[in-house]
Amino acid sequence: MKTFLDDNFLLETKAAERLYHQYAAAMPIFDYHCHLPVAEIAENKKFANLTAAWLHGDHYKWRAMRANGVDEYSITGAASSHAKFRAWAATVPKTLRNPLYHWTHLELKNLFGITGSLLSPATADDIYLKCSEMLQQDDFSTRSLLQKMRVKIICTTDDPLDNLEHHQRLADDPSFRVKVLPTFRPDRAMAVEDPTAFNMWVDRLAETCHQDIGNYHQFLACLTARHAFFHSSGCRISDHGIEEPYADDYTESQVMAIFAKVRTGKLLGTDESRAFKSAMLVEFALMDHDRGWTQQFHLGALRNQNSRAFQSLGPDTGYDSIGDFAMGRSLGRLLDRLDTNDRLAKTILYVLNPRDNEMIATTIGNFQDGRIPGKIQFGSGWWFNDQKDGMERQIDALSNMGLLSRFVGMLTDSRSFLSFPRHEYFRRVLCNLFGSDMERGELPHDFQLIGETIRDICFDNATNYFGIHPLEA
Repeated sequence: MKTFLDDNFLLETKAAERLYHQYAAAMPIFDYHCHLPVAEIAENKKFANLTAAWLHGDHYKWRAMRANGVDEYSITGAASSHAKFRAWAATVPKTLRNPLYHWTHLELKNLFGITGSLLSPATADDIYLKCSEMLQQDDFSTRSLLQKMRVKIICTTDDPLDNLEHHQRLADDPSFRVKVLPTFRPDRAMAVEDPTAFNMWVDRLAETCHQDIGNYHQFLACLTARHAFFHSSGCRISDHGIEEPYADDYTESQVMAIFAKVRTGKLLGTDESRAFKSAMLVEFALMDHDRGWTQQFHLGALRNQNSRAFQSLGPDTGYDSIGDFAMGRSLGRLLDRLDTNDRLAKTILYVLNPRDNEMIATTIGNFQDGRIPGKIQFGSGWWFNDQKDGMERQIDALSNMGLLSRFVGMLTDSRSFLSFPRHEYFRRVLCNLFGSDMERGELPHDFQLIGETIRDICFDNATNYFGIHPLEA
């Protein structure tokens, strides 16, 4: 029987062990999609305790705690940091076979050197006190944590209204050798289903651009200006977190009228809302193409399903689920609409429903253009799929119907500075799949060939695809 979390964790064959330790383990990290608060990197924040570093904002853990009968007071409420950690520690033994059990102990091992001691009520206080004390040391500040995990490049997720001052501060600091770049995420520019919130955002956009926004063309002009500003700040990636790909028919005059209507505060009909979103997706895609960016689409989340919790806690607190949207036809229409005029940017597609894996894997093949290797990407297993089974299914679908060798690899999609062992988790899964194929004779016993492919997927493909390279040491 193997020891839990040993050096060959998740590696089932000798070939897998060699692939991981020789080719994957030491590779640096390019985390091209995350939600880390860049202000905390700029100020080189130190966390007050382990709860602040580990539980704050982590809705994965919050969901597990609620399922384990923990009261909200001890999750997001006013309980002390130590009490919240004890509640989490009491939950961890109940997460067996949930990826949280693996991630928890990988993070304790890799970042704090805790081995041979599983998190539980019996060990909670010792682990909390030890880790909280370590977090006060200089080599556990936010910048030091990134460097400790061999992170070379990070792309954060940023609203078009952000002034990017913290990104600029980091770019101007030659002592910090991790490249931190913004990502343009204009979801709020499309959220016309809530006229009040939308109009407040548009008014702020007008203030940022120092001009009135009285019509649709002025709206687009301001968004284009913000896109250009992000580009000047090093941004090369956009992101859309939407339920489905909107590709309804529309005319410019129709969209102008819809914008005028929503600016008066009136509710839009479903068809009007979809037409507006469809037009905006095209406009943003054209901006991305014209500046040589990569666009990302995170598709299929049903968000904020518990209205009572939403009113109390707000969004991104653990009340979202996998959606069952039909999206194959509309996704094809959106991509084709852009490709018809040869203005389809590099694109990464993520789906939350694993039912859609094969649909995405085959759709990307329809729009590869023979000019950019892997131009249209099937993004890594996302959110509810960033566990062993979800990763394997995404990798298998891409392998069977596309080119896994051109895959740009893993990302954290996380708000936590302790989450980077997820890259190790992915690399172990990847090496295990390749190693198992080698052991069965389904792939050649050529470690140089397979090993270089592993390295490409872990890091090199991403740097070449995005055209973003690490700072020199």
